[in-house]
Amino acid sequence: MLEAAKRVSKNSYSPYSKFPVGACVLTENDNIYTGCNFENSSLGLTICAERNAVGSAIADGERKIKAIAIYSPNMQKCTPCGACRQVLNEFKSDKGIDIIVEVSDGLLVYTLDELLPESFGL
Repeated sequence: MLEAAKRVSKNSYSPYSKFPVGACVLTENDNIYTGCNFENSSLGLTICAERNAVGSAIADGERKIKAIAIYSPNMQKCTPCGACRQVLNEFKSDKGIDIIVEVSDGLLVYTLDELLPESFGL
């Protein structure tokens, strides 16, 4: 999954931040969807890689995500922003979501509950 996130990060459209990000989600049905961030000059219309990947899964009929890998060549331990954490929470599997990021000596796996404690939702 992290390799897929690395590949798709190369498609990022990030002329303003110069911060490309790729994401790869794994659904409860064991399907994989990728997404990259794309920016807009108004900045508020920018879409994060994580939400792009989740949107692709949702468009294909998926509703439960069990893992996501996130990668940026500009930063190790690239975790989702608050908005993406809330979106992930909306579509988490009954067992939660593992969040996989790269660190200097390999991979680090968080749970969404660790990164978004006391969340709200359905």
